[in-house]
Amino acid sequence: MKNRIKDLREDNDLSQRAVAEAIGITQRKYSYLETGTQMLTDELLCRLADFYKVSVDYLLCRTDEKKPYSQKKKKV
Repeated sequence: MKNRIKDLREDNDLSQRAVAEAIGITQRKYSYLETGTQMLTDELLCRLADFYKVSVDYLLCRTDEKKPYSQKKKKV
């Protein structure tokens, strides 16, 4: 997983600081997440998936499909 978030960041020509600011954490904490020193919380995992517009499964290396799941509206 750590390689996946680093690869996404580098593929988008972003600094750790830019991604950290976008998801609401410090650059140091982001660095720890990227290196695997600190584990991602569910909340941060979702923030990263939303930021990069990829699925959580892609970030977790459960699939190579980047496309996020469609969010169908529930009929009331």
